[in-house]
Amino acid sequence: MSVARGEVPPPRFDHLVAMTTPLGTFEHALGAVPRPEHGFCVDDVARVLLVCAREPEPRTEVRALISVALDFLEASRDPSGACTNRRDVAGRWHGSPSTDDCWGRSVWGYGTAAARLDDPRSRARGFAGFVVAARQRSRWIRATAYAALGAAEVLDGDPDCLPARDLLIDAARRWQPATDSDAAWPWPEPRLTYANATIIEAMLATGSALGIDPLVARGLALLGWLLDRETVDGHLSPTPVGGAGRDDHGPRFDQQPIEVAAMADACVRAARVDRAGRERWRSGLEAAIGWFVGDNDRAAVMWDPHTGGGYDGLTVDGPNRNQGAESTLAFVATMQHARDLAAEQN
Repeated sequence: MSVARGEVPPPRFDHLVAMTTPLGTFEHALGAVPRPEHGFCVDDVARVLLVCAREPEPRTEVRALISVALDFLEASRDPSGACTNRRDVAGRWHGSPSTDDCWGRSVWGYGTAAARLDDPRSRARGFAGFVVAARQRSRWIRATAYAALGAAEVLDGDPDCLPARDLLIDAARRWQPATDSDAAWPWPEPRLTYANATIIEAMLATGSALGIDPLVARGLALLGWLLDRETVDGHLSPTPVGGAGRDDHGPRFDQQPIEVAAMADACVRAARVDRAGRERWRSGLEAAIGWFVGDNDRAAVMWDPHTGGGYDGLTVDGPNRNQGAESTLAFVATMQHARDLAAEQN
């Protein structure tokens, strides 16, 4: 694997362990120190379950994270399948159940757990959570995308699972291009915002699972467009936290690790469904890996080798060295792909 600048590390879970209590994984950190006053959220804990479920041989500490994450998600879930996102350090839930991003991410986590965990009891808990949450639908495009990825995981292992198939059929309707779509701006929204490549990955997963070839083709075209747009001087330069419109080009800040991890996920998915274009998508994955190890707009390493935590963002002045859960999870997820890519090439 050819990745510029720093050494590519294996995925590490020590910082996530340090950020986790029996009640959940803290959302924010000051440097590497957890900030309990900000509590926990489903958005992060669902992704803890996701990356842990992707481990082929989970160690004891990873299994402990799985248990905490399943407990947390089950406690957050309303009988209708919606979920409440935020929990404080005393264990109290705040807000109302919704089908916002937190719901979609919970479906993604549940579905991945149901499909990939090696422990039968944990896998059954994941499937039970998926079936309940999959009753719901969201009006938000990203929540729908996250949920579709979870449903695709389930359907891959059980092609007869009706809740997964029905969710994907409904999602596919969301991905249809507008009849008046603009060739110069093919993106399905007026602006790129956050987790953009996740929408594309969901198109690819949905189209592949349901055998909708035009949807796969649209996803591949959008991924190529986004990858070209976010490549500057040979390295990845992701859409910044403030988003970007058609006239916004060149390096912009602050750049968020979630964008890089979403691009890595989408490129891995594209390589799986598009054998003819595999080398292009592998190059996109390498660019995402490279962003974390210093091949970025500030030549800055974006993780802490002492803790295994990911830095919270790349600013015009360099890394924001706080190591929150989202950034650490993005780093871990991308390094899981790096490990898998290295194994393929050896």
